[in-house]
Amino acid sequence: MTPMMHAGAAARQPGRQGFTLLEVLVALAIMAIAATLVMQLFSTGLRAIAVSGDATSAAVRGDSRIRQLIAGPSLAEKTWSEETEDGYRLDIAVTEVLKPRTDNLPVRMMEIELTIRWNEGRKEKSLRLKTLKMVEKGAPTGETPLAPA
Repeated sequence: MTPMMHAGAAARQPGRQGFTLLEVLVALAIMAIAATLVMQLFSTGLRAIAVSGDATSAAVRGDSRIRQLIAGPSLAEKTWSEETEDGYRLDIAVTEVLKPRTDNLPVRMMEIELTIRWNEGRKEKSLRLKTLKMVEKGAPTGETPLAPA
């Protein structure tokens, strides 16, 4: 035997040719913790996507309804509620604002406030949208709101 070979053989001891059971268990525990954290991150992300999807849908519905009201020829001060087929409830209030400032003008400033509500699990969520519309004072005031789409 050469001296080099002899030193290598002496360095290797029987039973030290792999990982110990303790090292394997520690590695598995670390991997299990990492996998659990990654799964929790994915589930949190999916939950956030679902919540934002509901809020976005409500915002689109509310915006659409406000645009319908604005597109109408006139607005009268009125408050009413509507319910959609898919469970959204809309509370709409049309009020005249800035009255002292518009007394000497040929227009009135009307504020449309729409609150849209929906159930998300056990909680009721809501979103409030507001806008203004200038209406001529001589324009007829519509008494019935436009039908929801």
